[in-house]
Amino acid sequence: MGILRQIGQYLYIVKKDPNDKSTQWMKYMHGINRLSILLFIFAMVVLAVKLLRH
Repeated sequence: MGILRQIGQYLYIVKKDPNDKSTQWMKYMHGINRLSILLFIFAMVVLAVKLLRH
């Protein structure tokens, strides 16, 4: 699976593959990955706003 497809699945842009096995630990891992991607995007937006204000 491609990296962009995986990120799309984390952010609910692309539907998940129904054939994938999903365990409780995988759900935790995907939740943490989703959170880290969203925080990274938020940080990039904050940095862009700071740079554009000066």
